[in-house]
Amino acid sequence: MLRSSVVRTAATPDRDTLGSLLRHYAGAGAPLSCEPVAEGLLNHGYFLATTRGRYFLKHHLDGDHAALTRQHRATYRLAALGLPVAPPIAHTDGRTVTVLDGRCYALHPWVEGRHLGGAALTRDQSRRLGGLLGLVHTALEEVMADEPHPPRPPCADAGADPERTFETIDELLALARGARPRTSFDELAEHRLLERRALLAQQAHRRPAPGGEPPAGWVHGDFHPLNVLYRGTEPTAIVDWDRLGVQPRAEEAVRAAAIFFVRPCGTLDLGKVAAYAGAYRRACGAGAEELAAAVHRVWWERLNDFWMLTWRYQLGDRRTDPQFPAAAALAVWWTREYRAVRNAFTR
Repeated sequence: MLRSSVVRTAATPDRDTLGSLLRHYAGAGAPLSCEPVAEGLLNHGYFLATTRGRYFLKHHLDGDHAALTRQHRATYRLAALGLPVAPPIAHTDGRTVTVLDGRCYALHPWVEGRHLGGAALTRDQSRRLGGLLGLVHTALEEVMADEPHPPRPPCADAGADPERTFETIDELLALARGARPRTSFDELAEHRLLERRALLAQQAHRRPAPGGEPPAGWVHGDFHPLNVLYRGTEPTAIVDWDRLGVQPRAEEAVRAAAIFFVRPCGTLDLGKVAAYAGAYRRACGAGAEELAAAVHRVWWERLNDFWMLTWRYQLGDRRTDPQFPAAAALAVWWTREYRAVRNAFTR
């Protein structure tokens, strides 16, 4: 889901900034090069080479010092339990956040690895992935027991309002139809928006009832292929904990599966989903009813969600354009195959 209404950019830190930053860390050396490797709404990431080693430098755009400290504390505790995470490097005084000219930075060890989507995972690897996420949720419950829950938005437990979705569809339709020069993407966007409007009119009575959300707990918040690094066949690091927070845990499991195991044609590999979901349930003790509720709520969320088109047409950001065809088709296919999807998560 989109969490910001603006796209922010930041220049690569210059040598003076890097020198000032590295002086906070014992033995980090002097900067040699700094290359962008990741750019998002919440942070920018850089591969930083120094005279002493290689690092991942993270510039946190939101600058929420308290939230960053909580995230770092969580990853240190998870690492102590043996989970594959990459906690930040501490200053000589123990702090993990560096503030320079009002900008918040954290320095992490560089982790070699690659990202693997569901198509590259075997069924056994899919099973291990589900077990890992279940273990993450169980471990977070333990290590975050003394942390106060952050406030949740008032609408966090309510299903999306289809009337508001119809308004969003009309706004995006006008933008897609008015795009010049008109491209095949604009034509696909118009087709999917009209299709979704008709589908929502048919399915509006299935909006999740208030109070039916699965149990909430601490979750990673953004568990998907770009945030899991593999070395060989095993995960070596779960990264990017910026959305660490309290949400229905089973919903994170379903959202992650819908990203990992979606095919380019917009269907889910239900065999891998079943292996993943079964291992998740066993690892954290989640019951079939909990997963069924999560499936329904995430399905409804997807049916009402147009964040990729919002990025393109309202924010002028086209980074998610390649994901749109499969994601848009998935919402339609999921509606048609609703029972089969629910069974894959619950049996």
